[in-house]
Amino acid sequence: MARRLPSQPPVLPGFSHVHVLGSGGFADVFLYAQNMPRRQVAVKVMLSEVVNDQVRQMFQAEANLMAQLSAHPSILTVYQAGVSADGRPYLVMELCSASLSARYRSERIPVPEVLRIAVRIGSAIETAHRAGVLHRDIKPSNILMTAYGHPVLADFGIAATVADSRDQEMIGMSIPWSAPEVLMDETPGSIHSEVWSLAATVYSLLAGRSPFEIPGDANKSPDLISRINRGRPQPIARTDVPASLEKLLANAMSRKPENRPATVLELVRSFQMVESELGVAQTPVEVEMDDWALATVADLEEKTRVRGVAGALVNSNTGRRRRRRTDRQYSSVGTMVRDTAGARSSASRPIPRARGSRVLIWGVVALGALALALGGTAVFVLARANGGGIPVVSNIVAAQHGTSVKFSWADPGLVDHDSYQISTTDGASSNQDINSFVVDGTAGEHVCITVTVIREGKTGQPSSQKCVDLTS
Repeated sequence: MARRLPSQPPVLPGFSHVHVLGSGGFADVFLYAQNMPRRQVAVKVMLSEVVNDQVRQMFQAEANLMAQLSAHPSILTVYQAGVSADGRPYLVMELCSASLSARYRSERIPVPEVLRIAVRIGSAIETAHRAGVLHRDIKPSNILMTAYGHPVLADFGIAATVADSRDQEMIGMSIPWSAPEVLMDETPGSIHSEVWSLAATVYSLLAGRSPFEIPGDANKSPDLISRINRGRPQPIARTDVPASLEKLLANAMSRKPENRPATVLELVRSFQMVESELGVAQTPVEVEMDDWALATVADLEEKTRVRGVAGALVNSNTGRRRRRRTDRQYSSVGTMVRDTAGARSSASRPIPRARGSRVLIWGVVALGALALALGGTAVFVLARANGGGIPVVSNIVAAQHGTSVKFSWADPGLVDHDSYQISTTDGASSNQDINSFVVDGTAGEHVCITVTVIREGKTGQPSSQKCVDLTS
């Protein structure tokens, strides 16, 4: 599929641009050579058309958050952050590979390897939860691989603090790996929903597809949402996957949050037990933190806190979610785990609350489109309070030229700094200010786009989907 051309790489003192790594709807990622110390790094740069004072504040929050969490061995390392001379915020990050995102679709990954990844990434998520942070976009494409084959969790761009639940303007999500209560707008995210997403991600690595994706059937956003809300995932068609693992994943993706493991750590311990069942060494859990380190992570400076997004209320001591949005209390997270000897034990660890009410990361404005591993499944946006007179695109027309389709539409009334967000069949999104978009495909391919107007960081109503079947 065709995407917009990448923006001009910024001039960064001490860095030399090499080439573009990828483009998303609201940011580009470039390969740079750092001059001292000498190494290659990935630099994520926001697009100038989406940058405003609020976004800059959100960017600072993400930079500080990532710097604190990236000390974990399974969280992507952020080296530094800044604002380029032309005003675009950027993050300098560890250079990692997005190969896992393509690999699980094309080959059968051994079960022990998947379990190792599950324990390590689960450890990273549990560490974030103990720091009071929800990731809120756990999926295969956000698991990158270091040069030494170690999986790391990337893109906390739509993260939020674990706090009390209040209405929010919009949340971005990746549908195939989003819990049903998130899709139904019952919560913007919780520990229970992250358990669901981790289980769905592990399922995908084993099955070669997302849990509710049916090969050869309709797998558009409404189809997936309907299946996720209706029932259980299809069985994993692999004889080497133990029944205990498949049952574990099904329980972790239960429709009712209270039926899932209470914490990610509990799920991780269960993964370790499956490793023992298979006769392989247990992957160590990496969640132990000194008190001083935990306090540092939790105590992000007040100036990095901005208003607008909250995690959901969870009472894991009772295993029940509190549905009332007026509740403002937050309880400690109780964990029920099995130790290596198989004994069942109970532990309670409070999640520290940071000063201020919550964190809104700039990737929320970016609608989750800033993942380093591009080409994921459809990004879906729930807009609870659109309003504001944001115009809606209508009457999209399409003209085929060979195996390319040019979609165009009339200007619905854009003003300065407005832009169009283009979403295509393969889940990619692009941000632009012109009223046409070209998609390249192959004969027989069914290509579709939707167009949404973005104004001051707010998303309007999407257009009706326009589709074309490419002829030879």
